[in-house]
Amino acid sequence: CATAVIVLILSLSLSPVLCASQQTVQSETQQVKGIVGQSFSFQERVIKIANLHYGDLDSIANVYPGKEGNIALEKRFENRLRLNNVTRYFTLSDLQIDDAGVYTVENTDEEKKTTKFELTVYNVVSKPPVTECDSSSCSVVCSVHNEKEVTLTLYRGEEILNQTSSPDLTSDPSLHLEVEGKNYNSTYSCVASNPVSNETVLVPKCCSEHGHPDDAGKRHFEWKPSRK
Repeated sequence: CATAVIVLILSLSLSPVLCASQQTVQSETQQVKGIVGQSFSFQERVIKIANLHYGDLDSIANVYPGKEGNIALEKRFENRLRLNNVTRYFTLSDLQIDDAGVYTVENTDEEKKTTKFELTVYNVVSKPPVTECDSSSCSVVCSVHNEKEVTLTLYRGEEILNQTSSPDLTSDPSLHLEVEGKNYNSTYSCVASNPVSNETVLVPKCCSEHGHPDDAGKRHFEWKPSRK
């Protein structure tokens, strides 16, 4: 009888531990960025058994012993979603803008663990070419395709002279600069950037130092982004 009581007490004392081991461990959502056309890896290592969820969809991919080839369960991810054999990360290739969203890696190797990634996908920003160089007014116009989170910056050397951005993709922001004669020989550049890339173009000198100055010996530069 005493032995039975001891066994019962041990069973009762261990039951909370067993229940606790079955609980789901969930980490905070990670904000991550991807680039159109490139690959992205969800950095949560898969050992043996795991599922990948996307938004409100059920599992879009799963891995278990014996299944590590064609893991995609949704047609839109066929031939693009795989498990990297070296890193053991779910990896999505040939990213598209509409691949953005919340992905959840659900590991069930020893304990159920979920890791969420909120993926935002960007195009590589286009280079802002000089589209106009008017020697009569010593002015230039730089253009850039305005997209999500594109920032436009005008530099003199390494000094930021002006900066702008617009969340409204139908609106083209513009930057204007009047350069005093004493700064004419400085180097000016237009920079277009977004969270994943940046492109720079040097502003050419469109008139000689003794060319066609504006009022009070100033020369005018304009950097105006426009949609292609």
